[in-house]
Amino acid sequence: MTGKATYSTKDEIFESIKNNLADILEIDPSGILINQSFTEDLSADSLALIELVEAMEEEFSGGDHTFRIEDEDLEDLKTVFDAVEYVAAKLEILK
Repeated sequence: MTGKATYSTKDEIFESIKNNLADILEIDPSGILINQSFTEDLSADSLALIELVEAMEEEFSGGDHTFRIEDEDLEDLKTVFDAVEYVAAKLEILK
């Protein structure tokens, strides 16, 4: 889905991040849990994390490239949960 989806819940954001991450890491999405660390639990390297950031920016922009993950925020995104919360806050989704 490139930019056509709209997100109204954190569960929808989690599903999107999980599916993108599974594609990048070439693993089954059902094995990705919200509390897992990108590097320690999922063995994502720096290239995989860059790909994830790019995929998230595209996915959550709605096709207009308005959703950006700031470089200074990247060091705080260590787990899948961190990423979901970050996206939810930027999209102003509370549930």
